[in-house]
Amino acid sequence: MYLEEEGVATLTLMRPEVKNAITDEMWGQLDALLRRFESSDARVLIITGGSQCFCSGADLRDHTRITVDPLTRMRRISAVAAHLHNLPKPTIAKVQGVAAGAGCNLALGCDLVVASESASFIEIFSKRALSLDFGGSFLLPRLVGLAKAKEIAFFADRIDANQAAAIGLINKVVSELDIDEMVMSWARRLRDLPSQSLALTKRLLNDSYGSTIEEALERESQAQVISSHSKDAKEALSAFRERREPKFWP
Repeated sequence: MYLEEEGVATLTLMRPEVKNAITDEMWGQLDALLRRFESSDARVLIITGGSQCFCSGADLRDHTRITVDPLTRMRRISAVAAHLHNLPKPTIAKVQGVAAGAGCNLALGCDLVVASESASFIEIFSKRALSLDFGGSFLLPRLVGLAKAKEIAFFADRIDANQAAAIGLINKVVSELDIDEMVMSWARRLRDLPSQSLALTKRLLNDSYGSTIEEALERESQAQVISSHSKDAKEALSAFRERREPKFWP
């Protein structure tokens, strides 16, 4: 399910009978909805799951999986992960219940992750005799460091929300009663910030691990030239001079 309202888009996985497990058809639908969001006027995307469960991962009972060449299939799924990572607009995962396997990496692939106290995260792959996918090998070392990433991936232990926050896997833990308000508060704050500035900053941070300091500084210089000549920068300067809050949206 996909909804846009007041500059904020919400994408909700809706297969509660299987804890929102994702079929091959749904991977394609997810990618299409990411493209819809990217081309829309919405400035922030929230990804969540229905019935207080985020996502139990790929649906291993989906029989269409065996009708496609395995490498072709995995490359299609991986393209969705890359699309999510490369979105120029900010994304927030709102996690309640379990986020497992590819569902875990769907959450971690968002820019910000807010979890309820009931949430848990598990890189279930090794317990299914599988290896990491949907960007897990890229995301985990960047979030928690290589040694902790190996521990999480090898043992496939369930990590509760508070543990996940303590090791830097996610951003914030809130109560079940407060999570909707908290996530929407962050979404509105992001919506009201200068969109081009956020997009450039997101790209700089995403590219930082593959950069020397000189390369990072050169990219910063180029981005700063672009952002400083934007209409948002002009509005920020006017607001500073007029001693008021800048208005970047709508």
